[in-house]
Amino acid sequence: MSANELKWSHEERGNALVLSPKGRVDEATADAFKDHMVATMQNGPDKAILDLSGIDYMSSRGLRGFTLAQRAATQNGTTIVLAAPNDTLREILQISRYDTIFTVTETVEAALGN
Repeated sequence: MSANELKWSHEERGNALVLSPKGRVDEATADAFKDHMVATMQNGPDKAILDLSGIDYMSSRGLRGFTLAQRAATQNGTTIVLAAPNDTLREILQISRYDTIFTVTETVEAALGN
């Protein structure tokens, strides 16, 4: 995987769709990150869990992707849960107050239990 790539895997678990991006969300990948999340939310899974354990870095443009995905999710009745952010990303979510917009869990398993 090159520095300008973001890889995705998806897994259905019960009524939830677990999305697992891997790589960096920066200027080179932020638009693709946003587009992928918005398109997935428009398909309207009941619950979307974004497994952040594979994200090494996220710029402010990645946070914008969360905002646009949340708008699409709201229109389709989808709940988004952010799971397993590393310490740096957790701090970014707290500083930006995104932890008040989204439920943030330590693990995907905890997100499935919500």
